[in-house]
Amino acid sequence: MGRVTSRRRVVRIVDGVVTEPVDTLAAEEPLEIRVNGRSLVVTMRTPGDDFDLAAGFLVSEGVVRHGQDIAGIRYCAGATVDGINTYNVVDVVLAGGVAPPDPSLERNFYTTSSCGLCGKASLDAVRTVAVWSVADDPLRIDAAVVSTLPDTLRTAQRVFDRTGGLHAAGLFSADGRMRCLREDVGRHNAVDKVVGWALRDGQVPLRESILMVSGRASFELVQKAVMAGIPALAAVSAPSSLAADLAEDAGLTLIGFLRGASMNVYAGAHRLTQRARTSATG
Repeated sequence: MGRVTSRRRVVRIVDGVVTEPVDTLAAEEPLEIRVNGRSLVVTMRTPGDDFDLAAGFLVSEGVVRHGQDIAGIRYCAGATVDGINTYNVVDVVLAGGVAPPDPSLERNFYTTSSCGLCGKASLDAVRTVAVWSVADDPLRIDAAVVSTLPDTLRTAQRVFDRTGGLHAAGLFSADGRMRCLREDVGRHNAVDKVVGWALRDGQVPLRESILMVSGRASFELVQKAVMAGIPALAAVSAPSSLAADLAEDAGLTLIGFLRGASMNVYAGAHRLTQRARTSATG
């Protein structure tokens, strides 16, 4: 749609020298997600992969479980007076027999692109019962492979190269092969886009997969991984205490501060090889 980035003239000061170059910024626009014609949430996101974002969000909230639970997704007319399509409103049509979202999930306000727990009344509200258990997932990963994930993710971030302002989420196989990458101004949106891609491609639950994120590991990102059946989550920065607690409870492998050959394993260390466990503790 040509709306992933925008151009803006800026004043740049370097060593007292003033110039006025044109900078490239990551775009941020609201997206309203409707289900069966009824508004569910409005979130701020980077335009692009909107159908994946909507589908992934519904997986995270426990509304859908399989690709066939969605009969269709389409853009709706925008909020302009003349009804022009702004491509900022999507409607997800659920398949027959799929229950609509509980009214308590409705978020009738804008959420920020990095919100995390926005719109949740309490932690109990986000502890959605997962359909699949990740605790018994047979995934085994080698530290040498894990250490390659940040560079692989960063190299594939094409829009970040132009803007410096986007988070990324990547889905990897146990051998380090990247299966999907999505970028967004919000790290939660980036993860939803990856999960939505997998759902629409018939790959959920994502067994024996690793989710790599460019920022920190929050409680909600762990929840999104668990809801999609992903047994391992790695982040370049720190997890929160609640994220580590949820990972431990769910049986998910949680890796933080993944930088080069260095990493901290906060939960699920049994999935690492013996060589990886020695490196993590030694």
